[in-house]
Amino acid sequence: LYASAYPDRVSGLIVVAPHVFVEEVTIANIDRARVAFKAGDLQEKLSRYHADPDSAFWGWNDIWLDPRFRNWNIENSLPTIRCPVLAVQGEEDEYGTMAQLDGIARGVPQACLVKLPACGHSPQRDQPALLTAAVVQFLREHWSSTAASTAGYSSRARGARQVR
Repeated sequence: LYASAYPDRVSGLIVVAPHVFVEEVTIANIDRARVAFKAGDLQEKLSRYHADPDSAFWGWNDIWLDPRFRNWNIENSLPTIRCPVLAVQGEEDEYGTMAQLDGIARGVPQACLVKLPACGHSPQRDQPALLTAAVVQFLREHWSSTAASTAGYSSRARGARQVR
């Protein structure tokens, strides 16, 4: 939203497992996560990454499951984004479908869209090499940077599908 509101202040944007509108699959799986959290399994897992897993979880869960949030949609804000955009989505994301990338494609024609196979909602965990390669390639294509050129990653990830 910042890139949309202040397009002159953003030189590039990378979004991973993005949401631009609410989908039923999102709501259904966030509700399942609520059940898992209450059962204790998910709470234990989140405690590895969050000092206060209750606050982190309920802050996320309560917003998405609030009936007033069902109409949340930022697609109308996307066309003012003028910078290069990399949008990455896992093909097996339990919280969103490829329709999210389609929404970005409609609003941001310059966006580079990447679909990662065998990947859920956490590409950094599920497909770290493919995600890193996509990011490095994007940086190399849009900025001359010694950090990107010396990272040691192949700019072409086997298996990742660039769809645009």
